[in-house]
Amino acid sequence: MENTLTPVQDTPAPVRSYSRGSIQVEPLTCAIGAELSGVNLGDAARDEDLFAEIKSLLLKHKVLFLRDQDITRAEHVAFAERFGALEDHPVAGSDPEHPGLVRIYKDLDSPAEHYENALHTDGTWRDAPAMGAVLRCIESPPVGGDTIWINMAEAYRRLPEHIKTQIRGLRARHSIEASFGAVMPEEQRHALKARFPDAEHPVVRTHPETGEQILFVNSFTTHFVNFHTPENVRFGQDYAPGASHLLNYLLSQAAVPEFQVRWRWTPNSVAIWDNRSTQHYAVQDYWPAVRKMERAGIVGDRPF
Repeated sequence: MENTLTPVQDTPAPVRSYSRGSIQVEPLTCAIGAELSGVNLGDAARDEDLFAEIKSLLLKHKVLFLRDQDITRAEHVAFAERFGALEDHPVAGSDPEHPGLVRIYKDLDSPAEHYENALHTDGTWRDAPAMGAVLRCIESPPVGGDTIWINMAEAYRRLPEHIKTQIRGLRARHSIEASFGAVMPEEQRHALKARFPDAEHPVVRTHPETGEQILFVNSFTTHFVNFHTPENVRFGQDYAPGASHLLNYLLSQAAVPEFQVRWRWTPNSVAIWDNRSTQHYAVQDYWPAVRKMERAGIVGDRPF
């Protein structure tokens, strides 16, 4: 009898190491992430061609990892500035000698906050969220403290077609007040929102350089702004809780392991990620160990 089984779809191509110029590239999963060797980011900060190779690899793999990057803070900032101007953080602040370099230091005296261990895209509460970031490990726990990145272009590509149809044209609000502002006294929280009003972004954004379609909701997203239409809402229940059910379904896509890569930190290891097409999650499982990181966030564009 003839075999009528349907072939498995979306089988990933084999993942192999390769070289780009002097850079050795080791893909870490089929969906996202590659480790680079044979390159120093201090050199890349000064070499236009070398930087261009790294940027090309970033667009391909969405997050790049490097070990043994014994670079200065000035070199860290100079490399990140190759991508564009750096942004400050209204809550975390920056190194006073290196504007745009945010210290993310977690030790026994750190407050018990949980902003990093949520699936998120940096700064979507801004009208123009970050383009990306360069994060270097200063001190790492002996075990634990990993970070996970997620390919949100792949998350969109693998959505059921009826969901893609339903979310086409949808827009959503993103809030700093409901996240970083939640623990602040009311007056301070309102002042933060006045400085950074809720941003509105498409639920599916287009990558400005690759043209990819990207599922663009995360833990800063509070609600859809244009869901309540005759096409979507027959009765009130279709809107509430119907819209929140859809949003929660979309948010859950970042938790799919097939879209993820996980990185174990060591001192002087670095991650460079494209914030436009990824989410990430810093695993806070290492207390009472210490974890010290320094991040240069790069100003982005308004999503479309």
